[in-house]
Amino acid sequence: MNRPARVLAALGVALCFSAAVSAQSAADARDDGRVQYPQGLANSFVTLNVGSINYAFSQDQLEPGHQAGSIAVPHVAARVMLFGHHFGKYVSVQGSYMRPIKYVRYRDVDGTGTTHTVWMHFGSVTAQARAPIADRLAIFGEGGVALTNRRGFELGGQPGVRDAHFWAPLVGGGVEYRLNQKLDLLVGASFIPRNDDANNPATMFTSAGIRYTMRPLPADRVAEAIDAGYTFPENLVQIGYATDAFGFALNNFFNKDLPIFWGGDVKVKRSILSLQWERNLFHTKKVFAIDLGASFSEWRSRDTDSAFRTLSLYPVLRFTFLRTKQADVYASFSEAGPTYISRVVIDDRPTGSHFTFQDFMALGFFIGPRRRMNVELNLNHYSNGNLMSENAGVMVPLALKVGYAF
Repeated sequence: MNRPARVLAALGVALCFSAAVSAQSAADARDDGRVQYPQGLANSFVTLNVGSINYAFSQDQLEPGHQAGSIAVPHVAARVMLFGHHFGKYVSVQGSYMRPIKYVRYRDVDGTGTTHTVWMHFGSVTAQARAPIADRLAIFGEGGVALTNRRGFELGGQPGVRDAHFWAPLVGGGVEYRLNQKLDLLVGASFIPRNDDANNPATMFTSAGIRYTMRPLPADRVAEAIDAGYTFPENLVQIGYATDAFGFALNNFFNKDLPIFWGGDVKVKRSILSLQWERNLFHTKKVFAIDLGASFSEWRSRDTDSAFRTLSLYPVLRFTFLRTKQADVYASFSEAGPTYISRVVIDDRPTGSHFTFQDFMALGFFIGPRRRMNVELNLNHYSNGNLMSENAGVMVPLALKVGYAF
């Protein structure tokens, strides 16, 4: 059995299993358990930190024989804890992504008047221990590993500042203040030591941030959501088709004019096959839902008609912002879904590695008295978040998806 056939068979088994689970729970559909956070999400959190990043880039990072007129090191940066989990009151683990808002710039290199940038991106997995010092106040320490990716530049076909890609320890600490059961304010710092082999300076990030924790909901909130009776499909299967026949104007709008999504150097001409399955894990009374999805797609690139495949597992945040008698209208967003991509060079552009991430944004409808039919417009993107030295990024044109919810 070839790979597409194996994937389709696996999806078929998963769908049959989901249908069986759905049938078993049909007798008690109103209290399906999805209005309370499941065990894997309860006491999990996301965090946004904004602050100052400091790394002493200098003439030392230039290859011998080169000189810069000046070096600009912008300091504003952000660190996002994409997913974390509290194991009790004192210990948590988290995965994060960190980058400066603007990159290091080497100006007037070798007296030519040209400016070159050095891109820096960081991913980390750390554990955090906290010690309360007052009713709402605690101190914390952090430790783990960080992946540093530096993309340098070339001068005359030779490296000016070399690329670097390495793992290193990350340590940090700070103070947190509990605003309420779900929200905490944090102030702290994290440190990655210099790497002599890569000729990379030490990195220090000082920041303030806010953390949102998904605490188990009280019984009255659960009962209120159940009694409201709004429909949130438990499972959704979709088949889609993407084509560049209408160009990439919408991609470019959300990438450049309204920069809330990503572009890419590799452009998809069309999809050969695109299948999705999503399972609802949690929903609120009326608007918000969290799904877990899996997808398999086969694509053709625009420039060289190269065939490649993607297999993804991803989270989905769905906001049903309009409910009418005929249809429910939603917007959904997914970020950093771990993905296998079958090619690492597409249209003669290196995409990094077989591991990448899927991101998408969508506008869709659940139609009919039981909201079984689904129609969705979707923009998709693949890239490794510049955690690899090469990251061309794959831009998928607007796709139309039709689905069935149950």
